Amino acid sequence: MGYSKWIGGAIGWALGGPIGGMLGYALGSAAGRSAGSVPNQQAGGRRHTGGGDFAAALIVLSAAVMRADEKVLRSELDYVKRFFNNNFPPEHAEKMLLTLREVLKQQQNTRAICMQIRSYMEHSKRLLLLQYLYGIAQSDGDVDLREVEEIRRMAMWMGISEKDRLSIEASFHTDVASHFAVLEIEESASDAEVKKSYRRMALKFHPDKVRDMGEEYQKQARERFLRINDAYEAIKSQRGMK
Repeated sequence: MGYSKWIGGAIGWALGGPIGGMLGYALGSAAGRSAGSVPNQQAGGRRHTGGGDFAAALIVLSAAVMRADEKVLRSELDYVKRFFNNNFPPEHAEKMLLTLREVLKQQQNTRAICMQIRSYMEHSKRLLLLQYLYGIAQSDGDVDLREVEEIRRMAMWMGISEKDRLSIEASFHTDVASHFAVLEIEESASDAEVKKSYRRMALKFHPDKVRDMGEEYQKQARERFLRINDAYEAIKSQRGMK
């Protein structure tokens, strides 16, 4: 399948919106053509996403996080490249990386892009996307505050609650307070509240929520699910809970 056909299929509902405009320009640059050669299709009211739609969001928001501190680090590119290579067929991963390099050269209206994602992407997949973005920020072992602030704004624009955002952000820390944040509760919560919150979080982030995305995304969802379990077990151990 040719490059233009692949990207056209990959961005799905993104065509016609700010994501489509950005990827269309990147496609034109990478292929040595004008951006106008990408058809400006509308989503036609579609409200569900598949693997290709998620890939489009990965490309665009990856670039936004990487540019937040005004420099693109090799560690960030390596992290994204590994993710693409692990989660997509080789030829797709390569084309996604080429598109990312073009998108990195552009100025981005991140708010409009996130609002488009909010309108067309299911909540469970937005949470998965946010987890991935925090991984980029942490990839060099020295999280820049500008990257974190950009991700926090993205979360708000994508309609992700403060509690959900804090839960995901906290999973990248290992202190006691972060375990409670992962479960979206205060350290003063009773044992019964801890158990109740764990059951609620386990249901919210269960990998079955994204099983239509395929094995590659379920793997990331399982990692999130394991972090919730780890936080719960850490609290149980600390308190001596049964």
